[in-house]
Amino acid sequence: MPLPSSSFAILGAGLIGRLLAVELARQGHRVDIHDAGSPAAEGSAAKVAAAMLAPLAESAITEPGVVRMGHHALARWPQLLAPLAEPVFFQQAGTLIVWHRQDAAEAQRLTRQLEANQHTVPELPRLEKLGSDGLAQAEPALAHRFAQGLYLPGEGQLDNRQLLAALVVEMERLAVRTHWHSPQSPEAFTPGAPGQPDWVLDCRGLGARAQWGALRGVRGEVARIHAPDVTLQRPTRLVHPRYPIYIAPKEDHLFVIGATEIESDDLTPASVRSTLELLSAAYAVHPGFAEGRIVELATQCRPTLPDNLPAIRQPRQGVLEINGLYRHGFMIAPAMLDVTLELLNTGQSQLSQRFDLALDLTGTPLPSSASTSAASAIA
Repeated sequence: MPLPSSSFAILGAGLIGRLLAVELARQGHRVDIHDAGSPAAEGSAAKVAAAMLAPLAESAITEPGVVRMGHHALARWPQLLAPLAEPVFFQQAGTLIVWHRQDAAEAQRLTRQLEANQHTVPELPRLEKLGSDGLAQAEPALAHRFAQGLYLPGEGQLDNRQLLAALVVEMERLAVRTHWHSPQSPEAFTPGAPGQPDWVLDCRGLGARAQWGALRGVRGEVARIHAPDVTLQRPTRLVHPRYPIYIAPKEDHLFVIGATEIESDDLTPASVRSTLELLSAAYAVHPGFAEGRIVELATQCRPTLPDNLPAIRQPRQGVLEINGLYRHGFMIAPAMLDVTLELLNTGQSQLSQRFDLALDLTGTPLPSSASTSAASAIA
């Protein structure tokens, strides 16, 4: 049971690992975090992500529980960002979806699907159908380029790399003991034994495949473009015949464009085909991308379970494994954080039921009573 003097060893300093380290350290626990890489998070899927918070847009390809997790995150991210010493770009200006005439049938199918999903998750804001005038008003840079569009209010994004860096600063400020270039596995620890942490939290993503054999990699390729001639006010998605393409505008005319979905754990550089598709799609949305500069072409694999849904399990006493965030890392990270904190503090999680989140706690029962308030952790 976590006590004020509890100690935690967190394995993996990606998004979830860093969030847990900061929140647990704030509660007064002793925290060590181990990662195979450096503070730059070069091995983490979180570094490559566009960090969009788009539950309704993503409802087209995921389950209602994940959508509810995304809706939960829209309120939680401002709370998580506010105490950080370093600023992190956060925007909640909605999502715009556009399409070309030849993709109108696919856009109609998508619209019907999103409307049906709104009935399933009624707390989501209602989408708005835009004609050419409404589209021009919502996104002046796209005036007269598209005849129709969809606007999804309330959705947002943040700057993933600013956040990862700010969390490192916060860990240092909270005296989290960081162990970079220090790959570890749960087998290296005996939780509760003398000189050992009370808890081991395994957040290694694909690094945990030796322990969680069902994990697989889903490859994504993302372009980062600096385009001073382009001004977009919010993430924009283009209906595409093969996969959804997004353009996420960050600060100073930097745009993150992605993302391919390939069933592979190949981490070699981006393919010519994928690069051409991403850049051609961006140019088709706004011709100003033609004079942009390619800052980076990045490739990473998303840690994914067979059902494409996240899960938490406890294989043995004192060990929790959090994994399978797939393409929804930033959108569902606050929900996964809050469920984990509930489990550690109370031995159960009401939030997990709301999110239809798979919990496998058969290894050893979690604590049946709380020494600290889970409510305070998620307020």
